[in-house]
Amino acid sequence: MGVCAGLLYAALFLATLRACLAEEPRNPPSKIAIVGAGIGGTSAAYFLRQKFGKNVQIDLYEKEEVGGRLATLEMEGKLYEAGGSVIHPMNLHMKTFVKELGLSPRSPSDNLVGIYNGEQFVFQESEWFLINIIKMLWQYGLNFLRMHMWVEDMLDKFMRIYRYQTYDYSFSSTESLLHAMGGRDFTAYLNTTISETLEKAGFSHRFIEEIVTPAMRVNYLQGGKINSFVGSVSLAGTDSGLWSVEGGNSLVCTGLLYASNSNLIRGTVTSVQQKTRPLKSGDTVTLYEVNAETESGSQHVLYDIVIIAAPLNKGLSSIKFLNFDPPIKTFTRPYQQTVATFIHGQLNYSFFGCPEPCPNELSAILTTDNPSLFINSIGAVSPVKSTGGGDPSKSTDLKVWKVFSPEPLSKDQLHLLFKSYHAVRSKTWLAYPRYSPPEKLPPIILHDRIYYISSIEWAASAMEMSAVSAKNVALLSHHQWHGIDEKVDQENILEKIKSEL
Repeated sequence: MGVCAGLLYAALFLATLRACLAEEPRNPPSKIAIVGAGIGGTSAAYFLRQKFGKNVQIDLYEKEEVGGRLATLEMEGKLYEAGGSVIHPMNLHMKTFVKELGLSPRSPSDNLVGIYNGEQFVFQESEWFLINIIKMLWQYGLNFLRMHMWVEDMLDKFMRIYRYQTYDYSFSSTESLLHAMGGRDFTAYLNTTISETLEKAGFSHRFIEEIVTPAMRVNYLQGGKINSFVGSVSLAGTDSGLWSVEGGNSLVCTGLLYASNSNLIRGTVTSVQQKTRPLKSGDTVTLYEVNAETESGSQHVLYDIVIIAAPLNKGLSSIKFLNFDPPIKTFTRPYQQTVATFIHGQLNYSFFGCPEPCPNELSAILTTDNPSLFINSIGAVSPVKSTGGGDPSKSTDLKVWKVFSPEPLSKDQLHLLFKSYHAVRSKTWLAYPRYSPPEKLPPIILHDRIYYISSIEWAASAMEMSAVSAKNVALLSHHQWHGIDEKVDQENILEKIKSEL
């Protein structure tokens, strides 16, 4: 055999050896910690189990109830959604969860909506579809149709993320994830207000003030100055076909926790600390110690991977990160206080300038951006579990109403809103970020093998956004653990997927 042939065989042997070594998977992590058992944390547990297999131990820390901001409130023996209430028909992760967990979807009741500006109704829906169309055309021209087309275009781009995640592609920052979905449009949306974006697109000032702003105020208790991406998510929430989960949306979280076979640890995480431990080989390994105050006392457990699925902002988190270089900092930007008040009573329509009896008995009232208003919205609601005897929100006498406001309602304010009432319950949340573009998004990777799901909330806070971020973190942590670089932050993913087919 000649020298050249020998070198060729040697080269082929080394190439084969390298290929075999490359295919040899790294052992899976032994333990993964998740902090927070809301939709982000529980869906992360579910996706992590899919990626890392059955042998990894997944511990999920939660100081309150499983479900986080998906929570119900009990009043007069019935439960009502106090947190995230509706799901869009194109939210594929939530649809998959509900199907695989054996839960049932339910459609909300149809509401007649009125828009109130602090003095009078600027728009009222009718029970007659044709009359509504005529009203819309008369007051707003073709703006409603154009808005529908604008939202549909945004949703078409958003839907790309499901295809990317089906093929295991992940992103190391929220900005790169958004760019992969919608290109420069989506990343630019973070830097402009929804009002500015729609004005630039040619929507009328009246339409923005009377239709778009009320949608922002009911969904995020903020007006037209929120960033355009979360604004478009809010507008998508005005579509038809919205739904919720029979028995309460938080059942998705408890179901995912069970399906992931994770350990729920009731307690408050106080710190995460970097630790170095020697190996038998003489090398060392870096682990992360999670310290928590639990029902059974102080707990200190070492983990290979730590995932934070709760906001790390002032007022929401007391977690300290110790011995990290560079240091991991918590965030100072505030979350928006939201008060959800449930009142069983008879609404005083005359407060809204509607004569008694009101010609169209509205079951949802949204508001424009008027500083004199002490509520953002009010709407008749039904319990999370269907009951016989018809929809309670359609009752002609007393109904249960849910009021969103930035501050708790006083007795005087309740007497203004209601002719009479006999039950009141409320829940105060720091529910979602206080948006103020240009947005600076927190990192997803806080440190090597420490990930932050809630980064995506600063683009838009929603159930499906958290599930998308959770799957991205599960994929990203898996790829970085195993060194699969070709599945992280890739350009032209659609072309790559076509080549894989």
